Amino acid sequence: MSRLIKRQEQTDPISFERLYYRIGEVCRITGLKPHVLRYWESEFRVIRPHKAGSLQRLYRKKDLDLILKIKKLLYEEGFTIAGARKKIRGIESEEGRKLRLKLVEKRPQGKERELLFAIQEELKGIREMLEESPPPS
Repeated sequence: MSRLIKRQEQTDPISFERLYYRIGEVCRITGLKPHVLRYWESEFRVIRPHKAGSLQRLYRKKDLDLILKIKKLLYEEGFTIAGARKKIRGIESEEGRKLRLKLVEKRPQGKERELLFAIQEELKGIREMLEESPPPS
């Protein structure tokens, strides 16, 4: 089974849905060098790979999509880093605005609202418990 997964990753790596991609995999998918990705992390605050206990960068699908957008802006459309940063910020704010509009349009009513309120209260309680407990050593 793992051979099949490896073969699928090699033929079409971006369509294979996973939670995280290592920096080498992102480099292979995007055609960028690792030092370029690390530099872009410092220039574009929206790229935030998770760093595992081994301090290896683990990129999510969202990060991978952003890296591909940035690459297109810089290499194909001729943007400067500052211009690409501004464009990405604009895209992010537009997506956030659309999401807020969808949430306003779909306001829950009646029992849905009560259920969501109960879930929200339970989540707040869980967050408080987590904040109070000491981190595992």
